[in-house]
Parts: sequence; structure tokens; C-alpha cells
Amino acid sequence: MEDVVKYKIWLSVLKISDKMKLELLKFFKNEKDLYENKNKIKNIQSKWAKEFQKNMDCLDITSIEKSILNKEYKITTYNDKDYPTNLKSIYNPPYCIFYRGNISLLNVRESIAIVGSRKCTVYGKESTKYICTELGKKCINIISGGALGIDTIAHKTCVTNKHYNVAVLGCGINVTYPVYNKALYDEIEKIGVIITEFLPNTKPYSFNFPKRNRIISGLSKGVVVIEAGEKSGSLITCNYALEQGKDVIAVPGSIFSPQSLGCNKIIQDGAYIFTTIENMLYNLAINYKKDKKLEFCGLKGKIIKLLEEKVMHIDEIINNMNVDTDIIHELLCELQFENEINMISGNYFAKIL
Repeated sequence: MEDVVKYKIWLSVLKISDKMKLELLKFFKNEKDLYENKNKIKNIQSKWAKEFQKNMDCLDITSIEKSILNKEYKITTYNDKDYPTNLKSIYNPPYCIFYRGNISLLNVRESIAIVGSRKCTVYGKESTKYICTELGKKCINIISGGALGIDTIAHKTCVTNKHYNVAVLGCGINVTYPVYNKALYDEIEKIGVIITEFLPNTKPYSFNFPKRNRIISGLSKGVVVIEAGEKSGSLITCNYALEQGKDVIAVPGSIFSPQSLGCNKIIQDGAYIFTTIENMLYNLAINYKKDKKLEFCGLKGKIIKLLEEKVMHIDEIINNMNVDTDIIHELLCELQFENEINMISGNYFAKIL
């Protein structure tokens, strides 16, 4: 394992706030530099020094280091290239994210959060399936929380259709919650990503989930609420979205359904009402091409043809394609998910024979 990762693990488990970690890094080149000069902290900010000194030398990072080395999960931190860009603009972003799967598409595509009741109705299930299927066709990431009910249906729909989706956990990356979703998480890892800001082995305490919800909204361009009771936890995600300057869209429901009281109330309070996919994307200012899938099929074919001739570096692929670089990255990710190509060392790609 690279030394730099060890120091990132060290800082991630340090018992100081994320805000303090990010502020401290402003004074040092990186985590290794911070560690090697940690005794100078008291000369930088007295308000940090006491807390920092108290926690800095009582840490055991061996188990996390071993798990990352064994590729059980990965780590990305605030200054890394693959850290989700959208999170950098929220209040109190996490310093560190642990994840399983492919995190790269979060910085390439638009994302929409799907949240809702754990005790959903048939109407809620069908609404979720429809919305997630249609958004997936338009290459829009689905973000949800992995909980029972609407969250699980959103993830299962994406897995069935092989669409990229993101499960944001309220526990450690190596903790399965709910246990019922273990097989689902394994499938999400293959075509999407599971992420958490909580340290490995963290139990799913109830107070973790409101904090988790700010990550769900933070990753997304907007939040869609599909069935929510009057006091649903989904409404916490909506409040975070509004604080972050994001739009909220609610699926209207029956006035006789307890599961729709929350949705109907936030529509009354000014949330966008869901009518059609196109109208929702217009309200969220998300541009897409109706024939994007057809366009991608042609571009994917061109990439595959290039790689049939020889192994290519990503820069050479980009030079051979008259397409925006972000789209090339997205296509390469999708081709890897589809087991058409492999990325080998040094950003070289090869066709799978």
C-alpha cells in the first residue's frame, strides 16, 4: 500500500471534526506532511491544538489498512480527484469517503436522489420503478439510501436494468444494513457504488441517518420524494436539499393514503409536483439527448474497434475520438461494466477477447 493511503487512513480515524481536518490540510502539502509535522499544530491554531494532540497518537489503523489492501473497500478523501465534486459545495463536507464499486461516474453524469417511505404502497413501488427506469435510460445516476421500501426498489430497478446507482449508507462500509439487502449491495457494487462517510465497523445507529441524508441530497442535482408520511425521514433529506440550494420534486398521492401526506404537504409548501420525466428534468435544468443511448452505441462501437487493433492509453483513445473527454470517461466506465474492455496499469485499456 502506498504511504499516502496510510496517512489518509490515519487522518480519517482521528477523533476531530471533518471541518478541523480540512482546515488543517490547508497548512500542509498533504496528510503525510501533516503527520510528520503534527507537533507544529500548536503553533498554528490554539483552538485546534488541544483536541488534536489528545487524539493523534492513540490510533490503530491496521484493520482498515488490511481491508483496503485486500480490496474489500476503498478510500477517497477531499483533495483526491475521484472525490465527488458535488459534495465539496455542501456545508461541512466529509473529509473521507469509504466505498465499494466504481465511484468515477459521480463526477461525470448528473445525479438525482430518490427517497421515500419504508412502508410503501403498490403505487409507490410502481412510481419508483417507472422513474428510475426512465432516468436510467437517459444515463442519469440514481442516488438512494439502501433502506427498505422506496430505496430498495430504486436500487433493484437500477440493478435489473444495469443502470449506475449509488447507495449511501448510515453505517460502516463493511456493515450490511439492512441485512436483507446483502445480495442487493453485492449487485450494486458490480454496476455502481456503495459509499459512506462513517468509519468501518460503525453500527447503524439511528442518529447516523439524518447525517447520511445530507450526503444523499449533496450528491444530487435534485431530490425526488416518492411517498412520505407526515413525519418521514425522507423530509429531512428534502430540508437538506433546500439548504444546499437543490430543488425538491414530490410525487403526488391520494388524500386517503398516510404514505402520501408528506409529499402532498411539501407540494403545498412549494416543491415541484412530478408530472412527467421531461418536465422534471426541465425543472432541474438537466439537459439530455433523447437518442443518447443510440449515440452511445455508435461511440462504444468505435472505442471497441480501436481496442481490437491494440492496447491503448486513454490519451490515445481521446485523440482518436472527436468527443468531449468527460463522455469518453463515461463510455469507458460503461464498457468496463459490460465486460467489453479492461483497464490495465497506467490508464491503458484492452479489449476482452
